Amino acid sequence: MTNSDTVRPFRIDIPRQQLDDLAARLAATRWPSELPGVGWTRGVPVDYLRELAEYWRTTYDWRRHEAALNDFPQFLTTVEGQPIHFLHVRSAEPDATPLLLLHGWPGNVTDFAKVLDPLVNPRAHGGEAADAFHVVVPSLPGFGFSTPLAGPGVDAKRMAELFGTLMRRLGYPRYGVHGYDTGAWVALALGERRTGEVVGVHVNAMIAFPTGAEGEFDALTECDRQRWDRMQNLNDGYLQCNGKRPQTVAYGLTDSPVGQLAWIVEKFKELTHPADALPEQCVDRDQLLTDVSIYWFTGTAASAAQVYYEEMSAADWSDEPPTRGTTPTGVLLSAHDVTVRPWAERDHNVVRWTELDDAGHFVALEAPDALVADVRGFFAELR
Repeated sequence: MTNSDTVRPFRIDIPRQQLDDLAARLAATRWPSELPGVGWTRGVPVDYLRELAEYWRTTYDWRRHEAALNDFPQFLTTVEGQPIHFLHVRSAEPDATPLLLLHGWPGNVTDFAKVLDPLVNPRAHGGEAADAFHVVVPSLPGFGFSTPLAGPGVDAKRMAELFGTLMRRLGYPRYGVHGYDTGAWVALALGERRTGEVVGVHVNAMIAFPTGAEGEFDALTECDRQRWDRMQNLNDGYLQCNGKRPQTVAYGLTDSPVGQLAWIVEKFKELTHPADALPEQCVDRDQLLTDVSIYWFTGTAASAAQVYYEEMSAADWSDEPPTRGTTPTGVLLSAHDVTVRPWAERDHNVVRWTELDDAGHFVALEAPDALVADVRGFFAELR
């Protein structure tokens, strides 16, 4: 590790008074009324959320999950004024490939907890020494413990520059990147801007858009047409709020733990697979609550949403196609994803395309073995 004087160890230690405050707020929740018989169609049902909030208050053990997170080596550094928190787990294999893992919203570094050891220690998980990675998992700026956000303008491209500097600071001149959701935006931007450093970019839950060019819908398969239809019809209420008024929405989410819980649990219900399952049937309930707890304890409802504002306000809606990236790119699609293949291949140098029959948006949580296998396969092809 180079420049070690700028990187300091970090441990999560939420003060007891914050835990007590959370329990008191949960107990004092003012619950809204609800129309009968509407289920999940208008948001999270009251009965469901009451039970989940009570479990969070009386049964969920933050200290146990905090200790599990602290089993991973964690660090803090500052890059160009932006605090960055990250996990850094090195493999015992001397020729391991450095790999940057980038989460999305409403996730955080805990999204990758199930895949870290298989990536770092492949021989213990059915792999070979050549499959090993040194893994770096940062909290995106404004998320979790990568706070406070240094200021406006921290979009995907800016995050990419910060993480490129972080990887050099850790002594990794060449490395791979995996990202999903917001992390996919950042991963692809990193591959475009640091072509001499990034050996390959692997993504899931990426999005590619039409440009308005004549005939670009003509050759789409039925599957790609269905993905485009799903993208257009997706309930994007949260996207509009995050992308246009992140500060206003954050007052309720930062003051009410049940508000923060509902805001996140709805996305787990909507984006996990199968669609008719409850969130905890797809993702462990404690895993979900650990994610929500980190947003709550760090008070990052506003700062984590700012990247949506940055991207939507800076979006180029012209008909000109984007400049095609040259970095080798692997795309993993879950059953939920809406990536249209011809448009992805138009924008990026896609050399590997894998489709899963199941799993939803949160592949690292829902199908960790599939993610590990595809990451291994993609980077093996690049060696």
